[in-house]
Amino acid sequence: MKLRSGFEDDPELNLTSLIDVVFLLLIFFMVTTTFDRAAMLKVELPEASDTATEAVAERLELIINEEGRYFINNLEVVNVRVDTLKDALVKQVGQKRDMPVVLRADARTPHQSVVTAMDAIGQLGFTNLSIATTRPGE
Repeated sequence: MKLRSGFEDDPELNLTSLIDVVFLLLIFFMVTTTFDRAAMLKVELPEASDTATEAVAERLELIINEEGRYFINNLEVVNVRVDTLKDALVKQVGQKRDMPVVLRADARTPHQSVVTAMDAIGQLGFTNLSIATTRPGE
């Protein structure tokens, strides 16, 4: 009894299922990999120096309390609108746009009040703006 034929077949290797497995692994690793988030905002904050600056005799001081009310050189502004604030600033300094402006805002002041004050100062053409801060522990 002859069980073997006269020619030998080369065994075929079916690559279709192997390629499917490789693609599934590739998709799995692509989905589960953590990529570096390019959309994250990186901000370097400025540092304040410990040296005291010399005091200027003539300056405009704009104070914002915790309710968002404005005070120019310790005089309260009637309301919190930008136009009223600009009129009050012009009334205090006249045409002296080179006068230094010191902005003092309470730590609990709404951010919008500070932005409104800075906007009014910028629209009037003041170029020397300082934001007053305190050292920790003071």
